Amino acid sequence: MDRLWTNARIATMAGPGMGVVERGAVAAKDGRIAWVGLASEAPAAAETIDCEGRWITPGLIDCHTHLVHGGDRAHEFELRLQGASYEEIARAGGGIVSTMRATREASEAELVASALPRLDALIAEGATTVEVKSGYGLALDDERKMLRAAQALARERKVRIATTFLGAHALPPEYSENQSGYIDLVCETMIPAVAEAGLADAVDAFCEGIGFTLTETERVFKAAKKHGLKVKLHAEQLSNQQGAALAASYGALSADHLEYLDDAGIAAMAEAGTVATLLPGAYYFMRETRLPPIQALRDAGVPIALATDCNPGTSPLTSLLLVMNMGATLFRLTVEECLAGVTREAARALGLQHEIGTIEVGKSCDLALWDIERPAELVYRMGLNPLHARIWKGE
Repeated sequence: MDRLWTNARIATMAGPGMGVVERGAVAAKDGRIAWVGLASEAPAAAETIDCEGRWITPGLIDCHTHLVHGGDRAHEFELRLQGASYEEIARAGGGIVSTMRATREASEAELVASALPRLDALIAEGATTVEVKSGYGLALDDERKMLRAAQALARERKVRIATTFLGAHALPPEYSENQSGYIDLVCETMIPAVAEAGLADAVDAFCEGIGFTLTETERVFKAAKKHGLKVKLHAEQLSNQQGAALAASYGALSADHLEYLDDAGIAAMAEAGTVATLLPGAYYFMRETRLPPIQALRDAGVPIALATDCNPGTSPLTSLLLVMNMGATLFRLTVEECLAGVTREAARALGLQHEIGTIEVGKSCDLALWDIERPAELVYRMGLNPLHARIWKGE
């Protein structure tokens, strides 16, 4: 073996439960997990690291972010504190459109430079994979610029970046009187160009009263499928548009937010294996009061992921540790559900469950070593980062 981490307590997240191995060891060969089990049975390795009883988990995964963008929206935060609603700010030219302007003005290099501190904050807490969406360019060249910037992050840091095209995020001002024309542009021009350039792994949309209709969203899904791209959806965040059920009917990787998800949507997601990605940062930041239907999702066996939703308007959050705490305190998820939500189920939400998310032989050796006595500490504490070491592809 190239490297062996021994004398560790391991939460493999491969089950049952957290798949705990006491007095365990993990070995890597050529960047992949080559062995996991009891330390007393470990193979020889060129390098051995004594973990001194620390815990090892899979590297953390942030499966829903808008990490690349221009500017910020601190002023809108002030307006919300004074009583303005998200919808009022959006309809007055703020919201996503204000970030669009700043993003269009920024160069690709400037977008990379501004995103790196946010990415570094995630990496510092053990993140080894991060999804990044476009959706603030809302024009072909600017959307491609965002996606290139997102892919460039993986060259700047030792991290896996998954990219998602979110052209159907909001209506740009130049199409303010022609929403169907903008969807034509997304489906007939943007998606083919993005797919041909290999800039995106999946396609997303914002199906909402202030976003796009169910019919428009389905057009986006059909175009994505035609060009070999997987789909996911911002669904049921502010109202029930039946977006989750539509997403599930197209085999969506995930439906995200879901505060207004109904029983029909849950059933459709369960049948399709679509992951419910919950975003407690947005729920908290927007002071929402309607909880996602957690128990119904559990009862139906729908996988639950957690993510930061890092974005400048509704969740300027760059901490998966805080996301886990919020998942527990706001949504009443268990410790196991929270940890699975940022490892195993987050990998599933990206379609990468065969590559990352659990500590199993054959998967990428992405690990996090923690100075903790029990996994509950990762969920329980706020503002303390107990990461001891982060391993990405065995290094």
